[in-house]
Amino acid sequence: MESKREDRIQRLLLALKKTDKIHLKEASLLLDVSEMTIRRDLNSAPAPVILLGGYIVMDPKNSPATHYFVSEQKMRQIEEKRRLASRAASLIQNNDTVFFDCGTTMPYVIEKIAEDCVFTAICYSLNTFLALQEKPHCEVILCGGAFKSSNSIFTPIGRSSELDFIRPSKAFISAAGVSIEHGVTCFNFDELLMKHQAIERSAQSILVADSSKFDQVRPAAIAPLARFNVVVSDAEPPQAYLDFCDQSDIPLLV
Repeated sequence: MESKREDRIQRLLLALKKTDKIHLKEASLLLDVSEMTIRRDLNSAPAPVILLGGYIVMDPKNSPATHYFVSEQKMRQIEEKRRLASRAASLIQNNDTVFFDCGTTMPYVIEKIAEDCVFTAICYSLNTFLALQEKPHCEVILCGGAFKSSNSIFTPIGRSSELDFIRPSKAFISAAGVSIEHGVTCFNFDELLMKHQAIERSAQSILVADSSKFDQVRPAAIAPLARFNVVVSDAEPPQAYLDFCDQSDIPLLV
């Protein structure tokens, strides 16, 4: 049984030498097995390929080591991310222009957007881009640049990016740490340029963070907590955050 799994994974690896991604449905036809079988193959044990946003891609963890990997983070706080996703997605309305941050929470949010919703999306990460492709009435703008495999993002190599010419109505910002004293933070400094631009240029900045992120501080500073217009989480944070949001007139949606 294990040898059949290894054979299927090797065939996927061979196919990925010709393209950067394979849709799950295409992989099912290629291997002549069900989509569920492929999911089991990839979830039962570590593999050199992973499933992101309905597509099979090379595991970024095979690149040089770093302190944060999308492939690792996507398996953490899954239920919490699912709980907050519906609440966050409900904020998106027809004809909105929405910036979606990187990270593993955003695909859950995108999945919950109504299928008949017509909107424009701006993103700069591979997993977010792949998830947005599944939305039939979404026009996607991918901000380009140098690809960082550890967190699957594209960073500008010049002085400008696509965000210089766009004014999103909403920006969904993800974080690895939320603190009243130290603000909202993340692990990777190379994410800051796009996060800062999105917050600056958007009419509304929405912080999306599961409850495990509160009272955590990471090295890269995104913005003070008071800079956000809305906070969305899966459960109520400690009382100090409830008081802070109330005093700062920031809706806290759980």
